[in-house]
Amino acid sequence: MLYLPENLKKYRLLKNLTQEDIAQYLGITAQSVSKWERGESYPDITFLPALANVFETSIDLLLGMDTIRAEETRLSIHKKAVAYQRDGDYDSAEKIYRDALLIYPNKPGMILGLAGTLALKGNTDEAIELMERGLPLSINEKQKATMRATLCFLYLKSGREDKANKLASELPHTRESREVIQPLIQQKLSDFEINENIKVILLGDGKGLW
Repeated sequence: MLYLPENLKKYRLLKNLTQEDIAQYLGITAQSVSKWERGESYPDITFLPALANVFETSIDLLLGMDTIRAEETRLSIHKKAVAYQRDGDYDSAEKIYRDALLIYPNKPGMILGLAGTLALKGNTDEAIELMERGLPLSINEKQKATMRATLCFLYLKSGREDKANKLASELPHTRESREVIQPLIQQKLSDFEINENIKVILLGDGKGLW
């Protein structure tokens, strides 16, 4: 019932109903409805058909099954793309992400997934553009740390060493940390060495970013 509290409030407001209206319809107290919407307690399962009826929706939508299925679909997309990346088939991974972005144009995971694939392919400029677009949208801290670390090397590769150093100095104390990456940036790495570091960051631990 992860999405039930927010959906109860959303559908109630869409129907211009008060918590008192819902309580009266169900024969319960408004305090109970308030607790449901705050996630402090949940309605008895026998109330779900009545709630779906008053909101003119389905029990599945009330429970957020559409959101859950969409998240499962996006996770499946990432798994397929990463499998292609690990096989070195970056073209197939790119196609998966570009197709996915037609359906999920503003999902940071898809934007950054394509950016990572393009970084692996060596399409530096577009990868940078997508990372700069996707990073402010992401709330996944591991994903953000990994992409910022990759972006450091992409900036270096594109001749923007000052920008690479500045971003590296802001990295957290993690595997993709400033203590590791800043000294590398200052070593005047070759393109081959930069590409290898990008591969290690994006594909190295096998745990995934999504």
